[in-house]
Amino acid sequence: MLPNARGLSGHNLHTWTGGWGTVTYWNAFVAVDELHGKGTFFDERFDNAQQFPIAAKAGLGHISTDPDSDMVTKKLAALHFYQLALPAVKPRPGIDFDPEAAERGDELFSGKANCNSCHREPLWTEPGWNQHTPGEMKIDGFESGRTPASIDAHASAVHGYRTMNLAGIFVRERGLFMFPQDKGRFYHDGRFNTLLDVVNSYDARFNLGLTDQEKHDLVEYLKSL
Repeated sequence: MLPNARGLSGHNLHTWTGGWGTVTYWNAFVAVDELHGKGTFFDERFDNAQQFPIAAKAGLGHISTDPDSDMVTKKLAALHFYQLALPAVKPRPGIDFDPEAAERGDELFSGKANCNSCHREPLWTEPGWNQHTPGEMKIDGFESGRTPASIDAHASAVHGYRTMNLAGIFVRERGLFMFPQDKGRFYHDGRFNTLLDVVNSYDARFNLGLTDQEKHDLVEYLKSL
């Protein structure tokens, strides 16, 4: 259920919910708080004892290390540069997707299915603040509610979901990750086994009225990205 680690250049938020920030935030959090490396990590949202009782008690949002002893911070910039330079895997026409069906699906993506309203070509996410509330997505907030909140224009805490990038998504459909069990598991919590399941869910939630043929074509287009 890990989000794509490739094709992230040009994106704002990178983790599933967006509350965990970008790859730089995540690298610092994992290195210092999870792996207990000698470094510095700051996030006062962890002071929320109701949501993060263990982190609040341990002060995990306020880890500070002397610069001469800090072994993490000096590496974050280079790691960030490297990670954002990773291109998405390219699908092969006729092998990984049906080109004719994908061409029809392209029209649906920016037309009837309205996918392009969030998954903007060629980033496949919104330029800018690429996070939506569960209400906007017409889906539950179970996962988003477990992560740090963002702050909206009204200074309200928002627990949302990031618009995922779609480039190279065919590898998940075909199970081409490191482990066979990674096949499928689409969405922020892995609730969907196939891209067709994802399309069916959006069709039902947003009353898109897609036919079976249109759903098939849309899936082939997604596999072509």
